[in-house]
Amino acid sequence: MRLFPAASLLTFAFFLALTGAGFAPKAEALANCSAPPAPGVDWSRCVFGEVAYEEADLSGARLVGARLKHSAFPGSNFTDVEARGVKFVSSDLKGARFDKADLTDADMTKAKLQGASFKGAKLRRTRLFRANLQGADFTAANLDQTDFLHADLTGATWTDGKHVCGEGSIGRCK
Repeated sequence: MRLFPAASLLTFAFFLALTGAGFAPKAEALANCSAPPAPGVDWSRCVFGEVAYEEADLSGARLVGARLKHSAFPGSNFTDVEARGVKFVSSDLKGARFDKADLTDADMTKAKLQGASFKGAKLRRTRLFRANLQGADFTAANLDQTDFLHADLTGATWTDGKHVCGEGSIGRCK
């Protein structure tokens, strides 16, 4: 029986630790794009074509990088979703709740968001170009670098929770 010197064993153990060799691969959670809408569902990077789910509960879901263009989710619950980079272009999201959602870098161009709630949401660098945000609630939302170009903010409650945007608030809250 041949014995290895202690130094060789330590060198080999160090090599294994650096390369990860000899260890079981870490299982990555995979998105389930065929799953129905449900709390906590993982639709990350899924591409959907014109889906319609009225009053769906997607609270706590993962929608990172998902494409939901031309979809309809009126009255749906997106509370606490992780949806960085999600695309809701030209989607119907009237009355949807995005409270405490992470919508950083999301694209909601031309979305119908009348009466939607974004209380405490992260909308950093979110694109709301030409979106209809009449009566939306942005109380305590992070709007850093949010694009409101040509968006209708008439009647929207602003981040302080007190100021309501006046008639003709297009592109900015008056």
